[in-house]
Amino acid sequence: MADSRPIHPVTVKGFWIDATEVTNRQFAAFVEETDYVTVAEKPPRPEDFPGAPPENLVAGSIVFTPPSTPVPLGNHLQWWRYVPGANWRHPLGPESSIEGHEDFPVVHVAFEDAEAYATWAGKRIPTEAEWEFAARGGLAGSLYPWGDEFRPESRWMANTWQGQFPVENTAEDGFAGIAPVGQFPANGYGLYDVSGNVWEWCADWYRPDTYAEQVAGRLQTDDPRGPPTSFDPQEPGIPKRVQRGGSFLCTEQYCSRYILGTRGKGEVSSGCNHVGFRCVRDAE
Repeated sequence: MADSRPIHPVTVKGFWIDATEVTNRQFAAFVEETDYVTVAEKPPRPEDFPGAPPENLVAGSIVFTPPSTPVPLGNHLQWWRYVPGANWRHPLGPESSIEGHEDFPVVHVAFEDAEAYATWAGKRIPTEAEWEFAARGGLAGSLYPWGDEFRPESRWMANTWQGQFPVENTAEDGFAGIAPVGQFPANGYGLYDVSGNVWEWCADWYRPDTYAEQVAGRLQTDDPRGPPTSFDPQEPGIPKRVQRGGSFLCTEQYCSRYILGTRGKGEVSSGCNHVGFRCVRDAE
């Protein structure tokens, strides 16, 4: 993709990274100890949405809702819906629950929620460079964490979308939605689900020209921390952080960002049911 070019080398310092995405069980322990309330559990503030009817300012989050019939893929609003009452405890809406899903990755976490958990755990959110270095598992230049073939020997290696997007996920990989962590083979560094399952927050601000700026020498390539500000020409003025890894919704029909070199982005105060995170800490 254009925002992932030019391809270039960077260096990172030593760090430790979680083997899996943070799970509902782990996040629940954090909430129980701290009484933390996530962004999705709070009603939106009127000053952030001037002119919005008061009845629309209710706590909730964004949930993938497949249409009943095939639709053109040019408008993603056809399969995303703001659901009142959706949050990390109720991933699909107020009638849903994480009971029995304790080992699934926590979702509906805004960037500040992920940061709060990481701080509590004595860790931090990885930089984009750290995330990619770890996700590659030693295979520099490969398309996927396991090599260059998407399904080696016809084996499913990640939780992605099969079937016609966004109408039907045939679940040929064993999962029609999010999977518990660690259901697919680990990469060379022992990390699970760095392709597919849920997107993962990174610490860097998103800009489409970050790599060009690094190659030009205007941003560092030695342990890079990203640009000082965010800018997305598709939505100017809306601050976004980088997301990496793709999710169970990724498919070559629409979004093939389970490919390692690709980048995603997310508005910092928003969560949804296919975005989670994992943490890092500096090597001692």
